Amino acid sequence: MQSGKPGLPVHVAIIMDGNGRWAKRRAMPRFLGHRQGVQALKKAVRYASQEGIKILTVYAFSTENWQRPQEEVNFLMELMHKTFVTEIGELHREGVRIVLVGDRTNLEPEILNVWDQAEKVTAKNQGLTLNVAFNYGGRNEIARAARNLARKVSLGELTWKDVTAETLEKELYTWPSPDPDLIIRTGGEQRLSNFLLWQSAYSEIYITSTLWPDFKEQDFAHALHSYNQRERRFGQVHSKENA
Repeated sequence: MQSGKPGLPVHVAIIMDGNGRWAKRRAMPRFLGHRQGVQALKKAVRYASQEGIKILTVYAFSTENWQRPQEEVNFLMELMHKTFVTEIGELHREGVRIVLVGDRTNLEPEILNVWDQAEKVTAKNQGLTLNVAFNYGGRNEIARAARNLARKVSLGELTWKDVTAETLEKELYTWPSPDPDLIIRTGGEQRLSNFLLWQSAYSEIYITSTLWPDFKEQDFAHALHSYNQRERRFGQVHSKENA
């Protein structure tokens, strides 16, 4: 799968970090940072689509986020619900296809209904694929994939020799999206935070101190420019070293 412009990644993933710090620096409640973060997400989706990026995966809510104060969790659930209810029409008109990437088993029915509706309405769109990592954890994802393969072996659908990196990959939430070429993390922290652990094996990583609510089109452009200056080797020898 090729991106719309030479030198650009096909698949970009973003760890949208810094909403709480953004609000704290302004002596505001944390929920206002999350609300402003939604505006940044809308700009990022539009920019990625315009640039010809095929897949954008965003880390919206992790399995660890349930440990936050209940008031904040409730607000995040309501914010996500309202955002997709109000934005699905525009995303559909822009040709965006929405996919939920995460564990659906313990989500409230009203949240699941929103996701189901968003996926159903946009299923045939040919533009940007927006993977929303919601109730997502990388370790849980890999463990789930391993359980699925173990079940298939026990049922005789596979043999143990069929359990390979390729068959496990097909059990991941992100399948059939290719691995991310570029992972952007805002807020300055230098870790993956349980995000796309399997898929990020050879992803390029770009870290910016910009807090997510302040992340604008020019910040996205800087990340893409940085990516375009790199030579991806996938464990092979550098081309100049091999000359």
